[in-house]
Amino acid sequence: MSAQTDPNKEASQADAERAADLSELLGHVNTSWDNERRALSRQLHDSLGSSLTALTMHLSLLTQKMPQEAALLDRAATMKQLLLNVIETNRQMQMKLWNDKLEFLGVNVALGELAAQFAEQHKITVRCSLPEDELICPRNVGVALLRTLEEALGNIAAHAHATQVDIIIDDNDEALMMTVKDNGSGLPANEPVEMSKHGLRSVRERVHYLGGTLSLTANPQGGTALTVVLPRITPKE
Repeated sequence: MSAQTDPNKEASQADAERAADLSELLGHVNTSWDNERRALSRQLHDSLGSSLTALTMHLSLLTQKMPQEAALLDRAATMKQLLLNVIETNRQMQMKLWNDKLEFLGVNVALGELAAQFAEQHKITVRCSLPEDELICPRNVGVALLRTLEEALGNIAAHAHATQVDIIIDDNDEALMMTVKDNGSGLPANEPVEMSKHGLRSVRERVHYLGGTLSLTANPQGGTALTVVLPRITPKE
């Protein structure tokens, strides 16, 4: 007599396997996306950025050699300013695609400068508490921290009406933890705390793929706190 199988158990196991497959797929998509953004940013820097800088130098030399007439000098100054505007736009595009400071200057600098830029742009007080020593972690962990902070600050700017933000990073031998707190309007009352925004869900899946956790909580004094915990040694290295 053959043993009977439990259909509920089989369905539960199938759901768990499907969830694991989806998590693996999303992790792969995020990694591929990061690599493509990094490559495109480098291309913008090495090709377009270099060409624009060379054009600016050639224009300066041409300005020195041409007749020093007011109309020509004004036209040359306008052309130079246009070139400088394109160079700055190119630089901003590079940074949005991939923050090279993460690789060349470290996680502390990348996070600290992102916080400083946010404070200056939105006129919000930002207090950033980073470890004195440079955070040593795999690149994918550093990217996850940066993407989480970008999403947290973006949501604060769009929805929180906050005047103050605290960014706190703690680390030990096993894990890194970053908490982003604000004193804004907080989460809707009498509603469950959930990450319904696609940006937060994307960050959550990125963090889960690396073996970490992401939580969003309401502060009793008002505002919200977003906390990410990432292991130093991830299962996806």
